[in-house]
Amino acid sequence: MITILKYKPTQGRQIAASGGLFSFRCARLLSFAVMLGCIAVGAQAEQRDKLVLGGPGAVVSYPLMHMVHTQALKAHAKTVEFRLWDTHDQLNSLLAHKQLDFSASPTTLPALLANRGQSVRLLNVSVWGLIWLISTDPKVKGFQDLATQELLSPFQHDLGDVLIDTLLTSQQTARQEGESVQLRRTRSGQDAIALMLSGKGQHVALAEPLGSMLLWRSESQTANGKSPKLYRVQSLEEAWAQQYPKQPTLPQAGLMANGDAALDAALTRAVDEAYANSARWCKANALGCAEIANRHLPHIPVAVLRNAIEITHLESRTAQNAKSEIEALYRLIQQKHPKVIGNQLPPEKFYGP
Repeated sequence: MITILKYKPTQGRQIAASGGLFSFRCARLLSFAVMLGCIAVGAQAEQRDKLVLGGPGAVVSYPLMHMVHTQALKAHAKTVEFRLWDTHDQLNSLLAHKQLDFSASPTTLPALLANRGQSVRLLNVSVWGLIWLISTDPKVKGFQDLATQELLSPFQHDLGDVLIDTLLTSQQTARQEGESVQLRRTRSGQDAIALMLSGKGQHVALAEPLGSMLLWRSESQTANGKSPKLYRVQSLEEAWAQQYPKQPTLPQAGLMANGDAALDAALTRAVDEAYANSARWCKANALGCAEIANRHLPHIPVAVLRNAIEITHLESRTAQNAKSEIEALYRLIQQKHPKVIGNQLPPEKFYGP
């Protein structure tokens, strides 16, 4: 508690110097201001020793890489590092063992973990579409043109798999019996790329930057006659808007907070703000962002990373701001894949920052 003492000069007391009373009062006010400043500094959250940010090799992670590169969180932690994860199983393990404070992830994963009782919050949605249909057939203009044909998909037991299944199932209702798309799941994105380059696949759904990687690799091989010409056909985001005009947006990926970091309101707000700033910078400076991402992903050429950034709908919005769109997606998923989000909508406190 702060007690404010009002200065009252003793009766008959005079300050000899001209303007002395004014100067004395100013001195007392200055002292009081300094005291308040000290209290304010003391009230700030203590700087942590370390923060660990994580994410996959997708565009959703590039703002996090930029944050580490620019020391955007130096006021909140002495050391900030980025940790790359490859599979959802690996991510789940890192989260469970409190080895990640913040991570990029599909929007369904934190909902699942929150409904299981884990201390997680979704801070924002930043990627509104990163999956693309790529085809060898120039006549194919979208997912709706794949009836009776085989579609390669590397997505297994994750949001990409759920979204593609939901879209194709919805499109199937307008087709004749026997005209369904034949979904062929591959072990990984690299396997799908190899099948397309060898001519053993005609159509594939790939997330960025793998879609750009496939097209980049096919250019030289096509020139040498070693692989068929490939076409970037349609984003899943565009197909989704056509199929679901009443809920056209696709809040696909964003940033989640984990463990005690999720309970630190000041920290989550600071991280969300820094992420939004870095996302804007990456979108406006695709080449510079690609060069930073390449330090963490040296196996992917800068040109590929740049193209992935340019073609991805990267726009960071807080989870609170995008709540209605996120919940619309959750409700749609609940109809056929309820286990993906833990069988129910997450609680109100789930939406951050």
